[in-house]
Amino acid sequence: MTQKNNQKLRIGIVGAGGIVRKRHLPALKKHPDVEIVAVSNSNYESAEKFCREELPQATPMRNWADLLAVPDLDIIWIGTPPYMHSAVTISALEAGKHVFCQARMSMDLAEAKEMLAASKRYPELVTMLCPPPYGMRADLLVKKFLAENHIGRPHHVRLQSFISAYLDPDAPAHWRQRIEISGLNVLTLGIYVEVLQRWLGDITGVFARGKIVHAIRQGYEVIVPDVLTVLCSFANGAEGVLEFSGVNAFAPGDRCEIYGHRGTLTYDFATDIVQAGKIGDKEMRVVDLTPDLVTEWHVENDFIAAVKSKGRVRPHPDFEDGLRYMSVVQAVADSRARNEWVAIKS
Repeated sequence: MTQKNNQKLRIGIVGAGGIVRKRHLPALKKHPDVEIVAVSNSNYESAEKFCREELPQATPMRNWADLLAVPDLDIIWIGTPPYMHSAVTISALEAGKHVFCQARMSMDLAEAKEMLAASKRYPELVTMLCPPPYGMRADLLVKKFLAENHIGRPHHVRLQSFISAYLDPDAPAHWRQRIEISGLNVLTLGIYVEVLQRWLGDITGVFARGKIVHAIRQGYEVIVPDVLTVLCSFANGAEGVLEFSGVNAFAPGDRCEIYGHRGTLTYDFATDIVQAGKIGDKEMRVVDLTPDLVTEWHVENDFIAAVKSKGRVRPHPDFEDGLRYMSVVQAVADSRARNEWVAIKS
């Protein structure tokens, strides 16, 4: 596939749900160098409705395989749940298309490895995973703060991510609670593993415990945990406690605490407020987030720029990044199943 001069990049969307509609579509519609020409959704009626409401010029497709056959298509934009990511990604690459894939990367580590291997077979094609918005705004500030050794060598990490969305036992199982749709991904585990590994380096081992509070939902047996606790070690020597829940009422907002031998750094994911304190300080202080360190959401533009660069730019998170967090997701599942510590190979 080669892009013709002075021609817009032609995009086909596979999976046109809420994330695509609310997060990706506004920026793509504004971009002067792209044109969304085809849409495939869970069924033809929903694809037709999406096109009618959002993209009158686009063609609704009955299935994603037909969409891949649309002439002169440059990019496949995947917005489906994880159960389709591997098949669509590999087929798209084999068809000569650049691929943007919604996170989480895949159902399990095996699929992540297959996706990465496919991307390496076609190095001329750009692949990118959707990054988590959590921790994005002050990401550079945290990296700078840690790199400059303000809190010293990290030795303890604590992360909490609690919601109450799954408290109602009479509610149907959400697709994220269905292992056949979401795979081994549990709650916000993969999201925050991705964030923590950006800041602190790779997680090298885990011991995990999970609890299912409401196992039967309208006749469906849930086996994805409602509560998950993970003990973990980092390559830099730090130890971590990561807590996740979908059934905690009146819980505080998501938060990360990083403790070093010189002080402490905290991140409030709801407000993007970073606080820090050193030994000897009377209290923690808010760290100023200067404009040069602010990272805004411009994921769509980043991906399009990488495609236009013809290989000179490689956007992140890439499939290598995805494999790193899926390795932890897989290890957590294995630890829960075997009730033992699981080391993670780099």
